[in-house]
Amino acid sequence: MGPRSHHPSLGFSVSSLECLGAEGRLAHKLFRDLFANYTSALRPVADTDQALNVTLEVTLSQIIDMDERNQVLTLYLWIRQEWTDAYLRWDPDAYGGLDAIRIPSSLVWRPDIVLYNKADAQPPASASTNVVLRHDGAVRWDAPAITRSSCRVDVSAFPFDAQRCGLTFGSWTHGGHQLDVRPRGAAASLADFVENVEWRVLGMPARRRVLTYGCCSEPYPDVTFTLLLRRRAAAYVCNLLLPCVLISLLAPLAFHLPADSGEKVSLGVTVLLALTVFQLLLAESMPPAESVPLIGKYYMATMTMVTFSTALTILIMSLHYCGPSARPVPAWARALLLGRLARGLCVRERGEPCGRSRPPESPPSPQPPDGGARPPPVACHEPRCLCRQEALLHHVATIAHTFHSHRAAQRRHEDWKRLARVMDRFFLGIFFSMALVMSLLVLVQAL
Repeated sequence: MGPRSHHPSLGFSVSSLECLGAEGRLAHKLFRDLFANYTSALRPVADTDQALNVTLEVTLSQIIDMDERNQVLTLYLWIRQEWTDAYLRWDPDAYGGLDAIRIPSSLVWRPDIVLYNKADAQPPASASTNVVLRHDGAVRWDAPAITRSSCRVDVSAFPFDAQRCGLTFGSWTHGGHQLDVRPRGAAASLADFVENVEWRVLGMPARRRVLTYGCCSEPYPDVTFTLLLRRRAAAYVCNLLLPCVLISLLAPLAFHLPADSGEKVSLGVTVLLALTVFQLLLAESMPPAESVPLIGKYYMATMTMVTFSTALTILIMSLHYCGPSARPVPAWARALLLGRLARGLCVRERGEPCGRSRPPESPPSPQPPDGGARPPPVACHEPRCLCRQEALLHHVATIAHTFHSHRAAQRRHEDWKRLARVMDRFFLGIFFSMALVMSLLVLVQAL
């Protein structure tokens, strides 16, 4: 008995090695037979008037970078090209059932399909990967590629913007009568895509076009894969938008502060400085664009609103501090502002019910009580003379007139203060409504 009968497993291993060796010899023989008179410089078609069909399939693996400033998109792709080589066919039965081999891609003819909107200054580097060659002449070439393509970035809706970046593939020298490129499927594959922290991929549809360029008369087919992106705005909302919304809602509260606190103007200036700081931070993170982005418009509108509110606060403060020597409130302001508007805004004095305002009082006449026609009293030495009583009445009338004049001045001062409170309440509602509406219009874009 030989050694194989005593060791069956050893016999199986030796048989497997012999089969593999035979297969290797057949593969070498097939390789020598196929490439004996083969050239990779010419298009592999039996009829030169026949177009060679190339099927293109793209798999998106990763978004490496989106450079909004230079408008360049960097992607990591897996590109598969399939075509039929008329000179690389064999009968599998003549080679022990060998129906496919893998050989270096540099040995066979490859289509000169390039990325038309390439944004890299370096020449394209050919991937040193193998091709799969089948017995019927079908060639499949899978190669990874890092592409840098130009992409027109529109940031008018930043940070809630969506981008469309196209990648156009086509032959550089062969026209449509020589090489016809078509996509495999309606879109690129996203099965192996690695999620990006800033961009969310909505899809990558494919579209075939046939164009005629000014340099050549024959048509040139190409395949365009359009990458649909939407920015993830959560970080921008938390870091840039929400602080601005809170500050803009805080700015109208300056109208609610009492004028005697002395902090009304200080609050407006502080809010304006805070918005300026956030505007500088936004300018650093915001990509440059021809149009102002949405969040930039919101910051500008908010800063304009705070500036106007601070200016109105200064005007209202000047009304509040009108002294007793000021002129009375005009009749139209007394009727419209201290009357209707005060009742509508429920601005009342202490002890006055809401909806009812104090009726306007006309200031007393500045005429003296005696009309200025009575002569000064004549000195009299009699103790019970009537002239002494008249002198006393004259002094009492003078005191009463001074008291009424003081009360009228105080009343004018109180009217101006009350007018300032009415204006504060009115502009509080106006500016708070404006800030709320602007904030909601911007935040609704994130939904």
